[in-house]
Amino acid sequence: MRVHRSLISGCAAVVLALGAAAGVQAQAPKVVPITATDAMKYSVTSIEAKPGEKITVKLTAQGAIPNVAMAHNFVLLAPKTDPAAFAQAAAMARATDFVPADKAAQVLASTKLAGAGETVEVTFAAPKAPGVYTYICTFPGHFAAGMKGTLTVK
Repeated sequence: MRVHRSLISGCAAVVLALGAAAGVQAQAPKVVPITATDAMKYSVTSIEAKPGEKITVKLTAQGAIPNVAMAHNFVLLAPKTDPAAFAQAAAMARATDFVPADKAAQVLASTKLAGAGETVEVTFAAPKAPGVYTYICTFPGHFAAGMKGTLTVK
């Protein structure tokens, strides 16, 4: 009888462990690699996600221009945020990687700046509300040059 209980307990432990491992795998974030170049463009300008889905954006900067003159970031903006106005305000926020502290409520996710050869990343949950969300590079002049994209949640 004791052997039988140990066998059942052991099987239950294996089933629970396998179930937990499967749960961890199911929660792994969707990885979106994006390259940013000296041409001020993202390699990925459209991302799709399910509401609440975990996403990791890995932004790699490629180029030869020094970081002081050319760096990139990924800033996902909240709904109803004017990207042009945000980018304009961001140009004055060098100390905070061109993400203005007084506009934190308008940012859903952001990376630090990446210079040539560097990779930065951010992991976040996609918004729960379906819609189209804009992401931009806030390094001065980059948004105006077209460095932007959309996250579509559906």
